[in-house]
Amino acid sequence: MTDWNVYLVTQAGRSDGRETRAIVSEAIEGGVDVVQLREKGVPARDRYHLGRELRALTRDAGVPLIVNDRVDIAQAIDADGVHLGDEDLPVRVARELLGEEAIVGRSVSFVEDAREAERFGADYLGVGAIYPTDSKDDIDDDEYAIGLERLEAICEAVDIPVVGIGGVDADNAGDVAAAGADGVAVISAITGAADPAAATRELGEAVRAGRSP
Repeated sequence: MTDWNVYLVTQAGRSDGRETRAIVSEAIEGGVDVVQLREKGVPARDRYHLGRELRALTRDAGVPLIVNDRVDIAQAIDADGVHLGDEDLPVRVARELLGEEAIVGRSVSFVEDAREAERFGADYLGVGAIYPTDSKDDIDDDEYAIGLERLEAICEAVDIPVVGIGGVDADNAGDVAAAGADGVAVISAITGAADPAAATRELGEAVRAGRSP
């Protein structure tokens, strides 16, 4: 992968009643670079069936599909990789199960964790929450809203791509990129938008502008 500008994380509960497949299709139209199947709270069977639909969409568009948490679902739908948190399988184990070609991402909030994830073979990092967000109900207080300064420190500490996540929208995505992130990962900024394709384009423009000297 070379482009990380806009990374969509799916969550039907934030899609204003619209189907995740439709949101992803519109995001692809808008130039999304990566799609992650999240869908917290959805039974594994339903995530699997949705994942198969998204796999077909993303494969046709040449967009990588990542599965949140579940290595087994990533294997079952032939996804491009998996994104792991603190309570998920270690990066090294996921790599052994999915193979060397798989994309393995890791959520981190501290420099030490970022360095460790890179050392153990993570391909990219999801860093946050950058800004306050209500999309996660399992974040510790000391990890909440880490801010741009710590994001910058993490970006400087590793040589793998970093995407900033948490409270990111088109208004602040440029600041996240200016702090060193390769892109932004969002849920509501796309899934809750009246026009997901336009929202995706706007985010991409903001990231590229923020990265410009």
